[in-house]
Amino acid sequence: MQNQLQEKQEKIGRIILDYTLYPGQDFYSDGAIEDELLETVKNHPEEAYMDIVRERNSWPFLYHLSHIRENIVDWVPMDKSAKVLEVGSGCGAITGALARKAGEVTCVELSRKRSLINAYRHKDCDNVTIHVGNFKDVEKTLPADYDYICLIGVFEYAQSYMGGQTPYEDFLKILQKHLAPGGRMLIAIENRLGLKYFAGCREDHVGTFFGGIENYKAEDGVRTFSRQGLEKIFKTCGVKQYHFYYPYPDYKFMSSVYSDEYLPKKGELTLNYRNFDKDRMLLFDESDAFNGLVEDKLFDIFSNSYMAVLGEGFEVKYTRYSNDRAAKYRIKTEIRKCGLPEGGEKMQVRKIPMSAAADEHIRALQENYERLSARYAGSGLSMNRCVIENDESTGLGTVAAGLEYVEGEALSDLMNKCLAGDDRQGFYELFREYVKRSSFGQECPIADMDMIFSNILVNGDEWTVLDYEWTEQKCVNARHLAYRALHYFLKETEYSDRVDREVILKELGMTKAEAEDILEQEQNFQDNVAGRYTSLEQMRAALGNRMWQPQKALEAYPDSANVSRVQIYEDYGQGYSEENSYFVRDAYLSDKDAVLDITVGANVKMLRIDPSMCACIVKVKKLILNGETFPYKKRKHLIVNGTRLKVSKENPDALSLVFSTDDPNINLNLEKCRMQEINTLHVEFEMIRVPAEVAADIAHGAR
Repeated sequence: MQNQLQEKQEKIGRIILDYTLYPGQDFYSDGAIEDELLETVKNHPEEAYMDIVRERNSWPFLYHLSHIRENIVDWVPMDKSAKVLEVGSGCGAITGALARKAGEVTCVELSRKRSLINAYRHKDCDNVTIHVGNFKDVEKTLPADYDYICLIGVFEYAQSYMGGQTPYEDFLKILQKHLAPGGRMLIAIENRLGLKYFAGCREDHVGTFFGGIENYKAEDGVRTFSRQGLEKIFKTCGVKQYHFYYPYPDYKFMSSVYSDEYLPKKGELTLNYRNFDKDRMLLFDESDAFNGLVEDKLFDIFSNSYMAVLGEGFEVKYTRYSNDRAAKYRIKTEIRKCGLPEGGEKMQVRKIPMSAAADEHIRALQENYERLSARYAGSGLSMNRCVIENDESTGLGTVAAGLEYVEGEALSDLMNKCLAGDDRQGFYELFREYVKRSSFGQECPIADMDMIFSNILVNGDEWTVLDYEWTEQKCVNARHLAYRALHYFLKETEYSDRVDREVILKELGMTKAEAEDILEQEQNFQDNVAGRYTSLEQMRAALGNRMWQPQKALEAYPDSANVSRVQIYEDYGQGYSEENSYFVRDAYLSDKDAVLDITVGANVKMLRIDPSMCACIVKVKKLILNGETFPYKKRKHLIVNGTRLKVSKENPDALSLVFSTDDPNINLNLEKCRMQEINTLHVEFEMIRVPAEVAADIAHGAR
């Protein structure tokens, strides 16, 4: 019996893996990368993960190991009495956060390899059990007393979990049975109508442009939903109470989360570069588009992701994460609605450390408040009151800074209104007032280095500084603070062209060299905050995924719609003709990259591919007929009306062609190939337009 139990259970550190219902093999895998992830978590501590992510420069490593992934559940209020079920726990991206916050965590995951990765990375957690097996089998053994059931990036796969005609409704109904009275279900999922998809990001699951917007294809096997689509499912399943929260930029690498009671304001949604794993188009400025949606109260419809909470909502209405930085500066800021002893409610702001190392950073806020208040007494500029209090919400057993929720209008918004109405004089008057108030007491050895316009709320003649996290105990010339504040304002406002920097420099009595020195100091400051940590923005750039701007391509080549087309001719033995030709729709994925899959009949003797309607250089990346590489090196098999370029020793299999004609063509002799009744030809190539004279010169040099 003991041997049988050992076969059904495995212990990694303090974590138990239960194999009772494991089918004996993993039915899905990302391949060798999972072995690499397993070796990484076996041999390295958690604090080394991001160094490894940076060294590997790999999307799977970033996706599975980044601590930013935990943000999606970190903001959810839980205590140590909570019992949590995590369905589809994968490699444990959020399991650690749940284990820190809750008393007991039960994971269900079909893949043994991923479960081992989860177990090794969290082996010190004594409150986690991982059931390895199909959810439909494991579910029957689970109790009905979970306070939270977490479906983080899981609900969209219900078809594969459940099958049948109504998989999403069936999945939800089964899960509801396992909630304790008053329990909540957390569903994090992409929005099928997320703005990023309209702007040119590929759909996260099927990898196509506009796949979700076009309502998927039957064979896709995965599906996300609009808000209305999710609500329809909830109502069908008898869910009486639910609330929507809005992770931004999305739930995977969330930097902030909004609610219907605290929606974003204009100018806040600027982190729209988060396409880590795929190339994308850039069809319009997402920040500007979000500003319009916010103004028209449509943000909830076009939010990139949702966190749907089935059950009661939370007192936390908004959380912003600043943990994409060095550990000693990782914090979060939350706004919550709290009850008052005498009745009623009030909003409260709290700053909470996200690591033990950041504890000191938070504790310093109270001293910053007291010293800055003393400096600015009588200036018309007040500091938002701060009180340090105990806090257990992170599972770190640390402190939090409580601040007042101040009413008013951000100084940056007032300045924007002036510029929007072309009231430049009003803008400069506000700027002068800022300089006057912020320079008060500048001889004191204390300065709030981050006194930017958006950090100041204006209520009549009362100006309140909301945040003084970055305070230094030294004298700082007020010109430095003012120019830095202006720099960040101009980066975010759409009216930057209406501000004359020469006028600003004259107002401040500064030279251009002094201004450049301030920005250099600012970069040094940002580098210090980041420490050795590589930010998500830097990771996106390092991963090398491209952003193609069709508008620029159209402007560069106004005729591109006519020339960047692929035409196919089929010869049945009588030669080519226009009647036996067709254009391949959407062959070009970008301004130069084309991919096409062609079905070819058995009676086709020759096949001609016209890669464009202009002089060009073509690099053929793939040419595969019925699963085998087409013998393009043989001149009788592949004939072109251009010139083959010489190949290098390093890349002897390359096929690069130059055409000096506006009717380039690549001819495949299919009589030399083994043909079937129905044949498939897969072609990938890169086309670069060049002037015909240049193409002719290149061709001449290649002879």
